[in-house]
Amino acid sequence: MSSPSLPALASETPTQIFLRRFLQNRIATAAALVLLLLTIVALAAPVLSPQNPYDLARVSFMEAEQAPGGVSADHQLHFWLGTDGAGRDVLSAIMYGLRISLGIGITSALTALFFGTCVGLLAAYLGGKVDAVLMRIVDVQLSFPSVLVALILLAALGQGVDKTLMALVLVQWAVFARNVRGAAMVERGKDYVEAALGQGLPAWRVMFKHVLPNCMAPLIVTTTNQMAAAITLEATMSFLGIGLPQTRPSLGLLISNGFDYMLSNQYWISVFPGVALVVLVVAISLVGDQLRVVLNPKLDA
Repeated sequence: MSSPSLPALASETPTQIFLRRFLQNRIATAAALVLLLLTIVALAAPVLSPQNPYDLARVSFMEAEQAPGGVSADHQLHFWLGTDGAGRDVLSAIMYGLRISLGIGITSALTALFFGTCVGLLAAYLGGKVDAVLMRIVDVQLSFPSVLVALILLAALGQGVDKTLMALVLVQWAVFARNVRGAAMVERGKDYVEAALGQGLPAWRVMFKHVLPNCMAPLIVTTTNQMAAAITLEATMSFLGIGLPQTRPSLGLLISNGFDYMLSNQYWISVFPGVALVVLVVAISLVGDQLRVVLNPKLDA
């Protein structure tokens, strides 16, 4: 006996099917909403934040280290999450820190995706010695911990947003290259690739127009996971003092700035940015995990 819902399901577009499957997981849906909210807050930080924490004209050292719920000297500004050692509103600093953390995570992951995809497709198509050499390079890089590689690169390059991005891309591209190469090798042996090559289409066109679109599902999942990894790694580097400069603080640098105050019971300076970082990374990871299930129905229990 057929289900009465089958006609409706048969008329669904791929986008509707994707959304229906994704929304079946309430935890992932809540994580996606949280991630959307954090992204909006980050993008609109200059408008939503109570204070520009890096405008010296609006920051007073006399208001430093106020506990959550404090009020400015002119009673015009409420410090809902307190202030740090320089008198900056912690809530505003978190909003601005989200901009940096999300921006670096997204930019580094997408840049690494581009380079890793090119290398992976090249290795899968050419095969033989080229494939062996490229994959051995990937294996060597993946054999070292990401933190160690990033530490070495930033120690050599120095501080700065551009240098941090460069280090993260150099750490991440190998992950994309390995995943793309594996997916492309599976697709390369299928009949549609042989048919396209048999029609005389250029090899580059076959790989980018036919093979690559069929590799997008694992690539989307990998990109999401690498965004979370990049944010975490950047926060680690900034906490250690070799990532971003003080003028462009991310959540990791905000945590580092408040670490010395933990022993004096001024926990809010470090704890609240730390909570924001955990929520951001967990939300991205939950969304990525659900995407893995949705884009690969075989994993759907």
